[in-house]
Amino acid sequence: MKKICCIFTFLTVLFLASSCEDALNKYPLDDLTEESYFENATQLQFFTNSFYSSILPDVPYDEQSDLMVATNVSNTLLNGSFRTVPASGGGWSWTTLRKINTCLGNLYRCEDEAVRAEYNALCKFFRAWFYFDKIRRFGDVPWVDHELASDEDDILYKARDSREVVLAHMIEDIDEAIAGLPSSYSSGKTFRATKWAALALKSRFCLFEGTYRKYHEGDITLWTLPADANPPSYYLELAADAAEELMDLGPHKLYSTNRPDYDYQNLFSQYEADAGEYILAIDYDYGYKCYHDASGVALLPVCGRNSPTRNFIDHYLMADGSRYSSVSGWSTKTFADQVKNRDPRLHQTIRIPGYNYTVLSTNRTSFCDMDCSLTGYSINKYVMRPDNLVMNNIRSNSYNDMPVIRLAEVYLNFAEAKAELGTLNQGDLDKSVNLLRKRAGMPDLNMAKANASPDPYLTSEDTGYPKVGGANKGVILEIRRERVVELAFEGLRYADLLRWADGARITKGLYGMYFPGAGNYDWNNDGKIDICLYSGSKPSTDATFVYKIGSDITLSQGTKGYVMPNPTYTFSFDPERDYLYPIPTNERVLNHLLLQNPGWNDGLNF
Repeated sequence: MKKICCIFTFLTVLFLASSCEDALNKYPLDDLTEESYFENATQLQFFTNSFYSSILPDVPYDEQSDLMVATNVSNTLLNGSFRTVPASGGGWSWTTLRKINTCLGNLYRCEDEAVRAEYNALCKFFRAWFYFDKIRRFGDVPWVDHELASDEDDILYKARDSREVVLAHMIEDIDEAIAGLPSSYSSGKTFRATKWAALALKSRFCLFEGTYRKYHEGDITLWTLPADANPPSYYLELAADAAEELMDLGPHKLYSTNRPDYDYQNLFSQYEADAGEYILAIDYDYGYKCYHDASGVALLPVCGRNSPTRNFIDHYLMADGSRYSSVSGWSTKTFADQVKNRDPRLHQTIRIPGYNYTVLSTNRTSFCDMDCSLTGYSINKYVMRPDNLVMNNIRSNSYNDMPVIRLAEVYLNFAEAKAELGTLNQGDLDKSVNLLRKRAGMPDLNMAKANASPDPYLTSEDTGYPKVGGANKGVILEIRRERVVELAFEGLRYADLLRWADGARITKGLYGMYFPGAGNYDWNNDGKIDICLYSGSKPSTDATFVYKIGSDITLSQGTKGYVMPNPTYTFSFDPERDYLYPIPTNERVLNHLLLQNPGWNDGLNF
């Protein structure tokens, strides 16, 4: 997936336009130094704009997991020998942290106390986010809270700090951000970090840490936690409290026009992001030619063929709230029957029979399009609707804003944290998960019913989450289902698997749709053949797509079965190694106090 432009172009242009006159009376650009900068809000805004582009995720469909695969399989899915200790890079980069600390160390140059307070809070927000990414990737990392000088060898070459120490500092930072960031901004359409974004981030990383410590208790990934480390409940309570504060006091609300068959898709496809539900977003813009290629990925065969898996489809409930896995013959239903009468969010996330998308230079009238998909399932989420286009041309130039944090996630963070704590009640579900279901036209989640009879599909070793237990087992599983459905392809799934100690989910058969064998398939029931599968000689057919079994398409049982999207690869996951990433070799050579993460062999004997 390519990123077609710099983020926050709009802000950059605003800065240049507003500061031209001042620039005539200030230092020449080649004389700019710390002593001549950081003096006012305009300079601080321009300096900190880069934090948005360097820290926030901004590429749709960029994450592969058990729910999505692509032509170029990620090394993280393949694991094993496909992943080795890098010499450098690998996420072990600290340039952005230095810029954050540089800004913090120079705020005193700004005489406006209110401006100093705001940008102190903004820097603390991004430092907490920066370290969340590092904790999630490496576990223990060095905590550095100021711009280092070349003679600070004791810090430059120190050992990694325990994640307990780093989390404590992250919480201090995010609390300063919550207290100091504005509740809103008076002008400008670009999404910027507010106190509500800080609360949402706190709920996200505290939920991650609380569940990670719960489900990884006693395993090798927590090898350096001190004996008096905070228990999982400490972080879960912080997550629930931060989410609830935002829910109760914040200005954000779910996007809805009371059209359950339309609203979920339109939330992601409309040109301008909904400022009610989107708490933080990447602002793409047609006028400034600031594009991404989400629609191209979904509609064009040359953009990676990012493909939902059957396990993703099977998570969706029936439209009446009953379990799809309770339907007779559910596991071998062909596509038209598999997607019939399901949660309305399914047909707003993938193409289903009856799909028709026609704009200039892009014509996709087929719901099942293996030119664009490895599994047969084709993405619809993020595809700009024709009525949202500035011009009747789409291809790789999409300009709908991309979500970074939205209220729906906060609702789910709240419900999950409370469920894991054992303090969840039906009222909590009604003001969180059930608001999401109401928007989609789905029945409410009933806590007592879910706990009385957990869904076997969600408890299965092959399809679900077997590590979940306790009195709230059923409702925890249903909240996880809701995360799959509501937050599909928003870049959160792999982190969820890591924190739930369910990394092995990626080895459970990443399959596509089911075919009972060779033959013609009319899935629209319109008298026209959509797909023809054959063995031997190619038959005469009017099918839109014609595939030879074993050559053009591989099925799990040879002549029948599930589509195998990457038949030449074997997916693996080593729980003794793969929950954490390795420290690059060059970094360990420079600093012998940096111990390697468990299971990673870099050939060094220290």
